[in-house]
Amino acid sequence: MVYIDVVLNLPLSQSFSYSAQESENPTVGKRVEVRFGNRRMNGYIIGVHATLPQSCPVSKDQIRPITKVLDKEPIFDTPQLEMAIWLSHFYLCTLGEAISTMIPSGRRESDAGGFAFADDIPESRPAQLSFEQKHAIDEIVHKNGTHYLFGTTGSGKTEVFLQIAEQLLEQNKGVIYLVPEIGLTTQVVRSVVHRFGDTVAVLHSGLTPSQRLKEWHRIQHKEARIVVGARSAVFAPVPDLGLIIIDEEHDGSYKSGTTPRYHARQVAMYRCKTLHIPLLLGSATPSLEAWHLMETGMITKHTLTKRLAGGTAPSIRCINLRQESTHDGCISDSLAEQIRQTLSQKKQVILFLNRRGFTHFFRCQTCGFELTCKNCSVPLTYHKQENRLRCHYCGWSTEVPHICPQCGSLDVGYVGFGTEFIEAEVAAKFPEARVIRVDTDVITKKGELQEKLDSFAKGSYDILLGTQMVAKGLNFKNLQLVGIILADTGLHMPDFRSAERTFALITQVAGRAGRFFPDGKVLVQTYNPEQTSIALACTGSLLEFYKEELQQRQMLQFPPFCRLIRLVFRAPTEKSAESAAYEAADILKASAQALPKSKATDSIEILGPSECPIEKIAMNHRWQILLRCQSIQPLQKICRHLIYDYKQPQDIYIEVDVDPITLL
Repeated sequence: MVYIDVVLNLPLSQSFSYSAQESENPTVGKRVEVRFGNRRMNGYIIGVHATLPQSCPVSKDQIRPITKVLDKEPIFDTPQLEMAIWLSHFYLCTLGEAISTMIPSGRRESDAGGFAFADDIPESRPAQLSFEQKHAIDEIVHKNGTHYLFGTTGSGKTEVFLQIAEQLLEQNKGVIYLVPEIGLTTQVVRSVVHRFGDTVAVLHSGLTPSQRLKEWHRIQHKEARIVVGARSAVFAPVPDLGLIIIDEEHDGSYKSGTTPRYHARQVAMYRCKTLHIPLLLGSATPSLEAWHLMETGMITKHTLTKRLAGGTAPSIRCINLRQESTHDGCISDSLAEQIRQTLSQKKQVILFLNRRGFTHFFRCQTCGFELTCKNCSVPLTYHKQENRLRCHYCGWSTEVPHICPQCGSLDVGYVGFGTEFIEAEVAAKFPEARVIRVDTDVITKKGELQEKLDSFAKGSYDILLGTQMVAKGLNFKNLQLVGIILADTGLHMPDFRSAERTFALITQVAGRAGRFFPDGKVLVQTYNPEQTSIALACTGSLLEFYKEELQQRQMLQFPPFCRLIRLVFRAPTEKSAESAAYEAADILKASAQALPKSKATDSIEILGPSECPIEKIAMNHRWQILLRCQSIQPLQKICRHLIYDYKQPQDIYIEVDVDPITLL
């Protein structure tokens, strides 16, 4: 008999001792089924001992035997266990939660679902690379560290990624290639599969746990040497890993929304640094954090400046909705006229609406004035029940003004509309056009998104109406016009990243037009054409935007000039959530004061408690505390004390988000 240390996917920061027969071959890295209390659970072996460890708090006769060993061979090794330990330490979760996030949950292998493509035509390799592409490839292949491939949409970033991957394969090294969401980047995945064939493993959400387990074993056994996948593919067990690529690095989907709330970019940085291999990031609109690291020399920047498919940057025009009528709809006369012209030329149109914002924000119809917090310079959100405007950073609130504080106009109110309304308007105004809508409300079946995008690419539809699904990595050869219905929507999120997201979305959506011919057009409808992120996106002034936004962030002390941890307290009643948040704030303040004095600890700030912007989700009330400091370690230390040393009431759940990308 042997004794094994098992960790479970539970918020319990300890391992548990079980016994097993040597004949069952329990080794580190295998999963076991155990009885835990009255439940049967899967656990992960992290230690094996010939005798019961002295540190075990119970006697031999109290040690339960395992039910069974689930794996014939380990599904994680020592380096992956070390990565899980780092993950649990950095993101303040338990080791069991970290391992559970990293590895597949399938009990047995089944045939992998693969990644099917309708009407596939092998893509030809470009005749020759540009000088910029060749130079980037040469530098990245021969130099470790973090590299950034920064280039306009359509400038050939994917080809650089593929050629570097090809060179590493020839050196018998493996590659992980991350994309934001498999369903939205099918053209990139196609390129990888066409280039490398059966040596590619595609990890996507359509795989069952058992199919994912089979792909996992293919990767472990070197049957697949290139792994393409979304966020969680960063954990793939690639032997002799030589490179990790993160395409569209700025995309928010690389950040997990469940425990542990890891960011694939941070995990990739840790993994590449540990293995002394290059990390390659790429985007036309880098995140502000990445841009700051490029500016300070922490990341090596490689720039691609030219569109390679014969297209040129589209002409972008701003339409001021304060001055131009939409006739109680959402499509202005100018946009409607351009749609008609485009359709008459047998070209295609994309109409884009970012729905991921609050629909109700205070705005003056006359001058465009918006109320912002006096402390935080973020827009206030209207709370209908209390009829007040509130800041969800510091909790400051004010009465709703009946006249504009800036110009005195009585024409004030709230703005917002959704995609169904737009779809009806498009059908009414352009009855002859074939219209297809792509958003999460209408995409319900597996493969439906890809079918719709393929149909649009083939010319089966004239107008594609979509949300952010149409903003990422899609190339349509007959697309001439892109209309952004309301650029302002994302600006009214109570979030310090709203300007950055708005700028990136306009730039990325605009990048769909004019990729293959020189007459692409983009029309951006807005109530605030003078707003910095909109104005600079419309003029293509990327460098100026990053400079201004970094100045704002530095002045307000937000990332990348500080580190944040967000704690969310969920409870069935508002009073419980509020009480827990205030009690936690007192504990955090005491812990912060007890830390040894240093420059880092002196900069700790505890902001809140306040209600979350979305104050109730799934019948749970939510309050939050935001911790801010120049260094992340002191924040992690006082949070660790709160989470593991303080016993919160049973009806309270604490969400921990290290380096949050959203505060909703």
